Amino acid sequence: MAKNLATKILEAHLVKGELIPGTEIAIKIDQTLLQDATGTMAMLEFMAMGVDRVKVELAAQYIDHNLLQTDNKNADDHIFLMTAAERYGIHLSKPGNGVSHQVHLERFGVPGKVMLGADSHTPSAAGVSMLAIGAGGLDVALAMAGHPFYLPCPKIWGIKLTGALQPWVSAKDLILEMLRRHSVKGGVGRIVEYYGDGVKTLSATDRAVIGNMGAELGATTSIFPSDERTKEFLEAQGRGECWTPLEADAGALYDEYDEIDLSTLEPLIAKPTSPDNVVPVRELAGLKVDQVLVGSSANSAFRDLMSACRILEGRKVAPHLSFNVNPGSRQVIENVAAEGGFLMLLQAGAQVHQPGCLGCIGMGQAPGTGHVSLRTFPRNFPGRSGTKGDQVYLCSPETAAAAGIFGVVTDPRELGRLMEYPNVQNPSKYLLDDSSIIFPLPAAEAEKVEIITGPNILPFPDFSELPENLSVEVILKAGDNISTDGIMPAGSKVLPFRSNIPAISQFVFEQIDPGFAARAMANQPGAVIGGDNYGQGSSREHAALAPRYLGIRLKIAKSFARIHKANLVNFGIVPLVFKDPADYDLLQQGDRLLVPHLRTMIVRGATVIPVEVGERTFLTILDISDRQRRELLSGGTLNYVRTAGNWEEDPHGCL
Repeated sequence: MAKNLATKILEAHLVKGELIPGTEIAIKIDQTLLQDATGTMAMLEFMAMGVDRVKVELAAQYIDHNLLQTDNKNADDHIFLMTAAERYGIHLSKPGNGVSHQVHLERFGVPGKVMLGADSHTPSAAGVSMLAIGAGGLDVALAMAGHPFYLPCPKIWGIKLTGALQPWVSAKDLILEMLRRHSVKGGVGRIVEYYGDGVKTLSATDRAVIGNMGAELGATTSIFPSDERTKEFLEAQGRGECWTPLEADAGALYDEYDEIDLSTLEPLIAKPTSPDNVVPVRELAGLKVDQVLVGSSANSAFRDLMSACRILEGRKVAPHLSFNVNPGSRQVIENVAAEGGFLMLLQAGAQVHQPGCLGCIGMGQAPGTGHVSLRTFPRNFPGRSGTKGDQVYLCSPETAAAAGIFGVVTDPRELGRLMEYPNVQNPSKYLLDDSSIIFPLPAAEAEKVEIITGPNILPFPDFSELPENLSVEVILKAGDNISTDGIMPAGSKVLPFRSNIPAISQFVFEQIDPGFAARAMANQPGAVIGGDNYGQGSSREHAALAPRYLGIRLKIAKSFARIHKANLVNFGIVPLVFKDPADYDLLQQGDRLLVPHLRTMIVRGATVIPVEVGERTFLTILDISDRQRRELLSGGTLNYVRTAGNWEEDPHGCL
């Protein structure tokens, strides 16, 4: 039978289960990716497993988020990660070398491989036809230790591309069109596979932009065929030997379909405060812009930055406006500089920053009060920029550059009156420099490395097993589409505490309810009530780990985002879904919920869990695998791995 590409890769890596959508499968992981905001805790979790060396083909640790060294905390974390990487056989990309996704695409991505990354934008590696999946740090640590990755088998969603993008329209507009059509939860439980004649018109870095923001659809990942454009990119990187052709079989079927004629797309922009709040740029024409940022994890490759350079060449940014450029990697800087792009930016009045995530994660570059900020970033969730009530719009480099010149939102096609479309192409041969990557030591030398931990790096906390009866107070009732940014904020104030759970826990729900942490600690155990798509966005496991530290043992929502739901189980928080969504309206903050015989019901495999509130009882659904049930009973995955010894054993004698 003809097979699509995603199915072929999944079949080649399948360890357990069958490829039946919705059922649990386990897949072998070839590569892992950590960044510093998630990597410090993931490394502590890996170390707690007692493994001498990573057991995947390639493990990479990037320092790209916590770059501001305002005191000792980030600097100490960097030294910890460097020494731990040397000790355990992990490639390490030093501060300033670039954003994990861009550097991995350039230097390590291999078509057909499966990668697990502790960052939701790991699917950027779709640019080189990797099946790259975002997950919580503990899941990545387990993969580094040699365990397979467990996930619900996704549907395969075929997106047929035809035609070619018109001048002033780019890959960012394609993924914004997907978000306009399908929303931030349209891809939940799906792998998005792009196919058709239009694919060959997109470069590897174009595809990386689309894969990156596929995470905003809620998709498990995205995938493109490995074709001549993939080969072209790998050869330009001096890695042509890594290329192999990969594509869907002729006549392959998909679980779901959509089709986009690239020639019909126009410049699009996502309004505050969600990536799917998408409209044509022309509808916002004339809106005053105060800040522009080009780069970060999406739209930070050579073509993206050089397009902005060519548009700004010989011109000045508007006097009232701040124009910032965050290159994706040191390699991008070197190649843009070689083409004269840096001089174009500087003479135009732009500010060029070091390669890194920076403003995308709220690490500096926060906009002023009430200011409009146009960004080529992947997310604009409320407050993510670091400014409360921020007005962040997401757009392409072309749209961003046009706003930079005119000082207002401008359809970039208007630039056609001033200049020819730059039509920038990626280099046929990149300037290469791996001097900021520390490669693994031989095992014998690695064993002698001393891991250095600073005073802000604390051991992983101990968590108790799940009790038989669970009586909890509702500490907070939240609405729909609550992101992990809303649960566990990022930014320069919070991120340095990623390896200090007691300290970072004080910031849980800070933007939504500043009193949450104190109230949760005083009323343990607690529960949180959520609406649809609870936990969307970043893969940050701290959005589950920190609430658990505060005593949260139960979350009930209308629906959960995939990664966050898995993270809740990883740290022993029971994720229940309302059987009747109308029951959400019956609950209020301060209610006392009782779940009698919860442990026994989980042991027996119950999926319908009654919850009592006062004299009423409402029904919820526990939709998790047998393996996850064992982990909940143990109080979390790390407890289970420690006590089980063998991954398949059941220390509780149940299930």
